[in-house]
Amino acid sequence: MTISTNTITAEQYAAVLELHESHFVDLKAIDIAPAALTKTVSAFANSSGGEIYVGVDEVLGVNGPERVWRGFDDPEAANAIIQALEQMSPLGNHYEATFLEYAKALGLVLHLTIFKSRDILASSNGKVYVRRGAQKLPVGDAALQRLKYDKGISSFEDELLDVPLDTVTNSVVVLDFLLRVVPSAEPVTWLHSQRLVVSNRATVAALLLFAEDPQSLLPKRSAIKLLRYKTKSEGERDFLAFTPLTIEGCLYRLVYDAVEKAKSVLEGTEKLGVNGLERISYPEEALHEIITNAVLHRDYSIPADIQVRIFDNRVEIESPGRLPGHITAENILSEQFARNPKIVRLINKFPDPPNKDVGEGMNTVFEAMEKLRLKPPVIEERDNSVVVTLRHESLGSPEHIVMEYLASHDEITNSIGRDLTGIKSENTMKEVFYRLRDRDLLEQVPGKLGNKAAWRKKVTNGGT
Repeated sequence: MTISTNTITAEQYAAVLELHESHFVDLKAIDIAPAALTKTVSAFANSSGGEIYVGVDEVLGVNGPERVWRGFDDPEAANAIIQALEQMSPLGNHYEATFLEYAKALGLVLHLTIFKSRDILASSNGKVYVRRGAQKLPVGDAALQRLKYDKGISSFEDELLDVPLDTVTNSVVVLDFLLRVVPSAEPVTWLHSQRLVVSNRATVAALLLFAEDPQSLLPKRSAIKLLRYKTKSEGERDFLAFTPLTIEGCLYRLVYDAVEKAKSVLEGTEKLGVNGLERISYPEEALHEIITNAVLHRDYSIPADIQVRIFDNRVEIESPGRLPGHITAENILSEQFARNPKIVRLINKFPDPPNKDVGEGMNTVFEAMEKLRLKPPVIEERDNSVVVTLRHESLGSPEHIVMEYLASHDEITNSIGRDLTGIKSENTMKEVFYRLRDRDLLEQVPGKLGNKAAWRKKVTNGGT
């Protein structure tokens, strides 16, 4: 393959040398054995992806360890590394490579961008690695099964359960479903045909979709917990408004009941707005789609319930399991991958299915938030879960929000400004006030200093 060479600026050169090794970045010397490098590539590909810079040394300087740029003499000098990377995957699409050149530095640094892989990628020694912090860790047999679940190569929805078969063959849920959707089918025959019953044993998917009370047989991994915290900070038991609600039932009912309960709690939640206290209002379709995604795409092998946490200024929906396959927080709007394909496909056959537009759920969420002029959702992948956060923060600039507030109020404090804009830092909020002051739009209220300081619209000789 032909690899392009990019000439970088002095600032970019300095930025490379100042990089810290982390969960997403690694630095290697050109002396690294290609086989050893494939271990790091495997770790990134099997985790969240990352970047490797080959051609950066770490030497002991006067003030401790220092980074030194020592690249390849020419592109051909990196051929052994490229060949090793190509042999890791038959498609060779798990990475991109670019040479970085700086006029005042020695040689070419090979910049590798490693993508999160759809499949499990082994190093050249046949072993599988994952990235944890700045380390690459080998994966044992038990962890390999966990990785297969994470990747969606194996799905816990296909696991067979030792439960009474009539839990799914003679439930009200399956009888009603078959009468309305497949009126000519017998439950046992149809469930066998869909591979929901195998060797007269029900699968996890069968239980979740068609049992009346799957939580009694799959405890701690098939319900939704709804919590209301009367705070904007992290949730602590002391701030709970009431005992957490547990929502149960087959997956179809679980989605609709959870959305209804969340709406009910949100209707009693107020936040300071430009016109005083106002009810927090999130688009119902945003809540519906995020909860649906959490239910359909969570990792059911993890013994933890979905959590819907409602704070004074945001809603957090936490779904057990990392993003499946090659999906990342960056490509989630443009890529699709179903961890539980049977559940996704079959729940779509229910009347008024919760996943009406299959594959478009998160796009709907972003569009719905934008229509209300609210900031887009934040998607965060944690060690064993995914958290989607809806914040009650306007898309308007902080300056616009401040002036809008002062259109109906005499003054504004730093605390009120932070509540309105979502800004967390007092100093950052001060900078907003200073910018408005410098444009002759605001002035400090005379006589109010320190923690009582306030701002008002600029008063001119002829009035405000």
